[in-house]
Amino acid sequence: MTNGKKRPEDRLGVPATDWERVKREAAADAPIAHDPESEPYDPNDPQAVAAFWAAATVRRGRGRPPVAVPRPTLNMRVDADVLAAFKATGPGWQTRINAVLRKAVQGGLSRSDRGS
Repeated sequence: MTNGKKRPEDRLGVPATDWERVKREAAADAPIAHDPESEPYDPNDPQAVAAFWAAATVRRGRGRPPVAVPRPTLNMRVDADVLAAFKATGPGWQTRINAVLRKAVQGGLSRSDRGS
């Protein structure tokens, strides 16, 4: 904010990235400041960077745990009022649609059950 203008923020209120500054600094190719007391490696030393990342382990973060049998993605058309009714039930509406379809399948579908 050196020019007096307020930088835009993203929807979470975090300041937006100043890409022009990033490009200028990348083009300058200046050494990155490094504090050996608090940082795990010197980012200006390619061997130190390579050694750090070679020893790194990637751990799964937050989110949905992996499942044994992944569900396929489905795109289908339904009446707007049907979709609105399920969405109005709140989070988990897709799971509830799946439960309704599973119950129908377990109950046994026949050709006479098909709509137009």
